[in-house]
Amino acid sequence: MESASTPAPGAGDVLLLVGTMKGAFLLWSNGERGEWRMDGPHFRGEAVYALAFDQRGGRRRILAGGQSMHWGSVVRASDDFGATWSAPDRQNVRFPEDSDRALANIWQLRPGRADEPDVVYAGVEPAALFESRDAGETWSPVEGLLNHEHQPRWQPGGGGLCLHTIVVDPADPQRMGIAISTGGFYRTDDGGRSWAARNHGVRAEFLPDKHPEFGQCVHKVVNHPLRPERLFLQNHWGLYRSDDWGDTWTDIANGVPSDFGFAMEVHPHDPDTVYIVPLDSDQFRIVPDAKLRVYRTRDAGASWHPLTEGLPQQDAYECVLRDAMCADGHDRAGIYFGTRSGKLFGSADEGETWMEISGALPPIVCVRAAVVGADA
Repeated sequence: MESASTPAPGAGDVLLLVGTMKGAFLLWSNGERGEWRMDGPHFRGEAVYALAFDQRGGRRRILAGGQSMHWGSVVRASDDFGATWSAPDRQNVRFPEDSDRALANIWQLRPGRADEPDVVYAGVEPAALFESRDAGETWSPVEGLLNHEHQPRWQPGGGGLCLHTIVVDPADPQRMGIAISTGGFYRTDDGGRSWAARNHGVRAEFLPDKHPEFGQCVHKVVNHPLRPERLFLQNHWGLYRSDDWGDTWTDIANGVPSDFGFAMEVHPHDPDTVYIVPLDSDQFRIVPDAKLRVYRTRDAGASWHPLTEGLPQQDAYECVLRDAMCADGHDRAGIYFGTRSGKLFGSADEGETWMEISGALPPIVCVRAAVVGADA
């Protein structure tokens, strides 16, 4: 893999944004996705849990949520593929002073709908949702969730009390969903003014009441714009699908070695195809049998099948975290994931075969992919 001092991906290239515990890296390749160039680290020494590439409205904007040991967490933006970055005031994502909360981390950056090109969402710790209406320059909390009656009873998971997932409905600007560890899945149908817990059927294995209204430790939720009401959920023990925007959930852990895991991604063109990386257990967060296998369903969770060609099948003591898996938008989709040991893998043929793109990055916590110049 070739390094570069200045990123210069062109139209049609695949751009990978990789967040690590020691900074962010940009990688890019042409449509063949066989050879990659890399630039970084950006924000040296900062943990970067959230990255996004926003191509709406003709922009080419990278958003990065970095966590500095000295200056706290902040969202920065680049419109020239990392050659320069904005330098906002410290903690441009801030809780109101009367909320008695202070920002600990930015876990998710999510561009909004295509018809709202300046709207961007951020999920943070302690669990809250922020919104920007100027493409990430300034931020304000979504009050309906900030002041939710359940908020005082949400408890932190192993990674903190984090709002880590945001899913939108492109057909209904009033509807979106969020996931909190450990609060569960919540949905709004009125543009964020009110939120309802939608966890019926999702178990909380670690609680005396296995099926509470809220308090589940959801690890990831994904959906597809062609069928946004169909949601897939990876839980702290449990793998689920909903066909009604979370009103009910069905267990789909059929043929996987473990229903514990974090990473989950939906195919960019097929709402029935989803990828996961199961882990052994919550006590041993390593891929089962030390074999690095990506599992894919093509029938909405009725069955799962391992994808292994090019991945290590012995002594692979690897862990893939919740935002460390993604897909690009090519007709034959590329699938990518990174591990806690700093290895970055990619497939140019929808997971049939894999290659190691990089084997020596810092611990990877976030991977995002996009085709430069493609529609948002």
